[in-house]
Amino acid sequence: MRNQQASQLLFELAAPGRRANLLPECDVPTGDLGQRYPAGALREQPPELPELSEGDVVRHFTNLSTLNMSVDTHFYPLGSCTMKYNPKRNERLASLPGIVDLHPLQPDSASQGILELLYEVQGYFAEISGLPSVSLQPAAGAHGELTALMAAAAYYRDRGEQRSKVLVPDSAHGTNPASASMVGFKSIMIRSRADGSVDMDALREHVDEQTAVFMITNPSTLGLFENQISEIADLVHQAGGLIYLDGANMNAILGIARPGDFGADMMHYNPHKTFSGPHGGGGPGAGPICVRDFLDPYLPVPRVAKGPEGFYLDSNHPQSIGRVRSFQGNIGVLVRAYCYIRAYGATGLKDVSRHAVLNANYLLAKLKHLLPVPMGDRCMHEFVASAQQLKKDRGITAMDLAKRLLDFGFHAPTVYFPLTVPEAIMIEPTETESKETMDAFVDAIESILEEPAEQLQTAPQSTMVTRPDEVKAARQPRMRWTASH
Repeated sequence: MRNQQASQLLFELAAPGRRANLLPECDVPTGDLGQRYPAGALREQPPELPELSEGDVVRHFTNLSTLNMSVDTHFYPLGSCTMKYNPKRNERLASLPGIVDLHPLQPDSASQGILELLYEVQGYFAEISGLPSVSLQPAAGAHGELTALMAAAAYYRDRGEQRSKVLVPDSAHGTNPASASMVGFKSIMIRSRADGSVDMDALREHVDEQTAVFMITNPSTLGLFENQISEIADLVHQAGGLIYLDGANMNAILGIARPGDFGADMMHYNPHKTFSGPHGGGGPGAGPICVRDFLDPYLPVPRVAKGPEGFYLDSNHPQSIGRVRSFQGNIGVLVRAYCYIRAYGATGLKDVSRHAVLNANYLLAKLKHLLPVPMGDRCMHEFVASAQQLKKDRGITAMDLAKRLLDFGFHAPTVYFPLTVPEAIMIEPTETESKETMDAFVDAIESILEEPAEQLQTAPQSTMVTRPDEVKAARQPRMRWTASH
């Protein structure tokens, strides 16, 4: 019954005359509505809304919720996305009345508590990154990239330099070249070597006086630490360029390696990956950035500052690129990050990264005989396996394996990214998963690979939606329900 009801729309469950409550006839004179409202403002017929009782509505949405996967109910080994369990106490603390009830236009004098918190979290972000100047405004990681590149462009304009190129490794996140293009730079891809590291010969070919920024994700999307990073930074800096560190994978190096120490001039954080915050659903998000002191004048305003009379919002930065987000950004996410950092402390944050790396290497060691890992027997926080041989031998693709895992109660890993690995299966267990969960995941993959190819190619069998036509959905989206469907 539950699944049957969950498969129906409210319109299909409705029955004429069914109500959540029955109101008495109106006994207050309404007058001539036609005189009180302009012509065409009144409906001739009531809206065609579904008619249901409150119980029907509650059961419908409750049943729908049981069809969802979530970090609270399932293992999410999504490589790159870092879908870890976040402590619920941070949700409670971020929901305290003194935080959620603050109005963003309250004067500084009435907002000292939250301003002090934000000032402190700026300091934590600076210390962890090794970069002294911080902006909390950006609303997401990609927005942080965009903001940092805007600051870099303003820096070069001030210096009278007209640099045009941003260099991006082929294993980078897709937002990197997109952010560069939006700021007006020409994005140039730098190929990787067979071991996943940056091809230094290719980099030397493109680094010149037109190089503005080299963008790198380190650790990379392959789950590898770029051991040439100091050499890369020296090469780019000698040409007058800057190093941007995509901080998506900071959860692998917290308290162990600081981007500012190994050559980065700018970086962003993804608090939902590195610290604690809601993940997915289109927001809310945050993408705070850290930069070197010479880029400080160009950061967005206002900034949270401390003066003799307390904390305040400082807009006195004439070289700033201006505001990039309404008010001070998504404060709720930053509060959660603050709570996470305070709870763990310096030693605890190191343990977060150690456990993330330990879990990933444990899973790699258990799976590499089933799914070859082309680049390395060791990894950082994630690794990229390949179903290329499975596809060649048995016709089983990365997508087939991912879909079948849903039938075993596991969310699929990331597939077909990065593009440098054929039939890529990108796996990240994160630091919050137990050995028992990871062992169960390995057992599921072992069982799946013993099944006939036909069973995988028609998976999933247990979900209400199996394999929609993704190309048709993208090209011919149907954005509303109609009775004819």
